[in-house]
Amino acid sequence: MLERDRLGTLALASILAFALSFTPGEPAKAQGFFNGGTFAPQRYRARELRRGPSAPPFGFWWGGSPQPQRPPEDIYVSSPKYYTYTADAPAEVSLAPLAETRVATSGPIGAGLADNRFAAARSELESFSLRVLPEVGSALIAHYQRYPDYLWVEGDHVNSRAYAALAALQRADRFALAPGDYALELPKGRAAPAGHGGGPDSLIRFELAFSARVLTYILDANRGRIDPNRLSGYHDFERKKIDLAARLVELAAAGDAGAYLDAQSPDNAPFRALRDKLETLRAAATPERIEIAEGTFLRPGGASPELANIVAAIRLTGSDALLATHRATLDAYDGGGAYGEDLVALVKSFQREKGLAVDGVVGQNTIRAMVPESNGDRIAKIELAMERLRWLPRDLGPRHVFINQPAFMATYTETGKEPLSMRIVVGQKSNQTYFFADKIEKVEYNPYWGVPRSIIVNEMLPQLYQDPSYLDRTGYEVTTATGQRVSSTMVDWGGVASKQVPINVRQPPGGGNALGRVKIMFPNAHAIYMHDTPQKHLFERDSRAFSHGCVRLQKPREMAAAVLGKSVDYVDQRIAEGRNASEEVTADIPVYVAYFTAWPEPDGEVQFHDDMYGRDAHLIRAIEATSAVRHADS
Repeated sequence: MLERDRLGTLALASILAFALSFTPGEPAKAQGFFNGGTFAPQRYRARELRRGPSAPPFGFWWGGSPQPQRPPEDIYVSSPKYYTYTADAPAEVSLAPLAETRVATSGPIGAGLADNRFAAARSELESFSLRVLPEVGSALIAHYQRYPDYLWVEGDHVNSRAYAALAALQRADRFALAPGDYALELPKGRAAPAGHGGGPDSLIRFELAFSARVLTYILDANRGRIDPNRLSGYHDFERKKIDLAARLVELAAAGDAGAYLDAQSPDNAPFRALRDKLETLRAAATPERIEIAEGTFLRPGGASPELANIVAAIRLTGSDALLATHRATLDAYDGGGAYGEDLVALVKSFQREKGLAVDGVVGQNTIRAMVPESNGDRIAKIELAMERLRWLPRDLGPRHVFINQPAFMATYTETGKEPLSMRIVVGQKSNQTYFFADKIEKVEYNPYWGVPRSIIVNEMLPQLYQDPSYLDRTGYEVTTATGQRVSSTMVDWGGVASKQVPINVRQPPGGGNALGRVKIMFPNAHAIYMHDTPQKHLFERDSRAFSHGCVRLQKPREMAAAVLGKSVDYVDQRIAEGRNASEEVTADIPVYVAYFTAWPEPDGEVQFHDDMYGRDAHLIRAIEATSAVRHADS
């Protein structure tokens, strides 16, 4: 007993001597130690520190397992935020620099200044300004300094090119843009092309104002009205840069100014399908709508007074093929509430047709498919989809992967081949999947799972405080920043939480690995990739937002084979080798981790989806804010 007390006293003295070897000064390499039982990172200057070759790395416990220690309660790795949108604000741009133009430029516009009405009128611009987006103002000055001549005026009237462009601006809503953003009163006065009234008091001012409207349209049609990165931290796009001055030169050379402006919007297959559906919905009469009582939930063999409305809704929204297949059941139904086998078969066919879980249970998702949104709601979703599509490249690529989070679907597309589509699991609302584009680089077989810091801090630490051996027992590998393997019982987890101690945690390959047997990588700042999963049962759900942000694939081997240009058997063989290995994807295959609540399926039919993360509302508010600043003086 006395011997044990003596040893304890010596140990305490050693700890005190170690602590006294530091004085305030430079940051110590020993940050991350517990001081007096409580983690207290400070600044020290080491007088002398000798460590044996077997000493654990700094930030770890010395000799044995510690008592669980908690960091401050407010340490938490938070998710990205949604922002209050700040719209691109127009500014007063003086056009006085154009009044000083002296040098004519030969080229596709005009014939020089010898008899140039523009040159004669340019003094009117000395005190003229326009309220325009700054990049529009810069492009106007750059263009007209180089080409000091009219685009929209001929003689003393507005020319036919202007009327063709005006018609395009007025049909901007066809492309989900707002015609009012580009509206401009035509000049009044003396002369105009046949069928149109007079000319302006100041043709040169009309010229510049109309070019500003055209350039604003070109900007919006190419890149969208909204900067997505100002919507939230979940959006990650480099906003497109448009050479507006060059576009005016192209417009001057175009045979049809209206067609040129129409072509500024994307012309890929998804955009065309959305545009056509938008036109169809706008032209359609308000469709009949069947109401099913909120909270209705009906299992096979059960009964419900809402069954009559359920059958009526299927009659209204089911395909002709489905109705023909179940014609006898529909004709025999007497309006009762008993949910028997024939009606269950009818509902299952409807669920299969809509891509739902085929279980015959009439719940929230099935009812939502039976009672579609109003035309107005669907029109709004298409308009938002067309805005979002402008953030992506005009050409999605001959080979690409498109992940649509609200649809819970991923599709690999390759020219000349049938698309490969599959169900996916994406991030839950508290761990949302980002919206960005990248390029697929690698396929990894039998992958390790490097546990993100957010999961370590937010989810694993509470377990580690109760059981420091938790990671060791469950097969995880814990390593220092230099790769040294350590026991989870040795780690100062409070230091990890407060970023004072760098620690890596990973799960080795195996049947229980969170990434399954294959991972498809496109390295990005958000640590998002596609992968297999041992939790196959989740693919049977209709709503599949369960991950921490990565994309789990229903058919990971097929997707890996597609991007590699190999067979599924080849992928299976690589997995069967049992070792962790990777293979480069040599083809140029972009991947779009996207968010569209309206999107055309591979067959071209536009489908509508729930706004699972509430992002539509944020985009609507951003568009409204943009409209408000553009029309602040009107």
